[in-house]
Order: sequence, then C-alpha cells, then structure tokens
Amino acid sequence: MSMAGFDPAQRAADRAAAARLMDVSRETWTRLDALVAALDRWQAKTNLVAPTTLAQVWTRHVADSAQLVELAPKDARVWVDLGSGGGFPGLVVAARLAGRTDVHLVESNLKKAAFLREAARAMGVAVTVHAVRAEAALGGALPRADVVSARALASLSDLLRLAAPLLKTGAVGLFPKGEKAADELTQAQESWNINASFHSSRTDPAASVIRVEGLSELRSG
Repeated sequence: MSMAGFDPAQRAADRAAAARLMDVSRETWTRLDALVAALDRWQAKTNLVAPTTLAQVWTRHVADSAQLVELAPKDARVWVDLGSGGGFPGLVVAARLAGRTDVHLVESNLKKAAFLREAARAMGVAVTVHAVRAEAALGGALPRADVVSARALASLSDLLRLAAPLLKTGAVGLFPKGEKAADELTQAQESWNINASFHSSRTDPAASVIRVEGLSELRSG
C-alpha cells in the first residue's frame, strides 16, 4: 500500500485503463499526471475525493471528466465549472484545452480553492479560481460562458437554477449524472423548459452526461 492508502499496482492498472478511454496528447498526459500527484499530496489533509476511489482515480475521476470535452462546442472560448472541488472536471478540462479555452473554477471551500490554484500551477495551466459560492460568482463575477459544467454538486433541478444565468445566454450545460439521470430530468422539467440530450458515460454503463442546450422557465397558467 502507498502512503496515500491505495495499492500502487491497482493505480497503475487503472491509469492504463484510462488510457484506453482517452485519446489525448503526451503534453496532456503530463498535465494530468501532475494533477493526480497534487491530489495525492493534498488528499491526506483535505478530503478532495472519496478515499475509496483513490486507486481508481484515473477512471473514476480523470477519464470521467475528460469525456466532457467531446460534448462541448469545438469553438468554446470560456468554460465555467461549478463546485470544482478536487479539480473534476474543471482541471481536467483545463489540461485538455490548455491555451485554447479560458477556464473558470468556482469553489467556495477555501482549502479546496487553494488546492485548485496549486494544482493548476503544477500542471502549467492558466485557470481563474473563484473562491466564492456559485450564487455569488454567477451574480456578476463570471464572464459570458460557452460551457458550464458541474459534477457531483447538486440535483439537476438545483444545477439548472444555479446555472440559469449562463444557460439563458447561450452556454451549453454538461452535467454528469448517475443511474437516476432520467428521473432528475423529469423532476427538473416540472420547473423548466429544457432542451436536453443524454450521452452514455464511457466510464460507467449506468451513468450519463446530460447536455443542456436551451433553458427557459415554465410559465404558470
């Protein structure tokens, strides 16, 4: 066992499995290795991901996040990630789109925000970290976005409420969800008109990514 509490051989096998799920450049791999190394250093003092997922960090978190890039508009210039936590998906997106897309990470937990800044430096990627609640950031601190994402942050209904200022001005929403994704969409449709599509997850056959391309509030009466 490593000092981080996982089997190094299992971690290595998981990285190899992730390589079969992601078609990325050598430079991107270098950035992602730096992200995982930073995560391992910080995990002992700040709970960034569930400890039980550390051995599978490459498939459970990195590859799971990386797949969002294929679902985003090819010409996306600004990407906003809400509740970035351990850097998923925001820092993975930054690793893949370095130099092409302006990535904003919103994380209200100050320790996690500090991790995001340090990890970004170690990766050699430029990101903007907003150490405030999503409601505050979306109230005016963020630029108009082409993509807004959030992973394991809230129900779809709550995510749409948070991200509405961006979604209503043209942003595409990318929201990874588990096996109850369809139920979450049905519940959200009680409050919103949603133009949404489901995309099967590459890393979990029971999961999906909900892609939202249009959003408006239902009119009562």
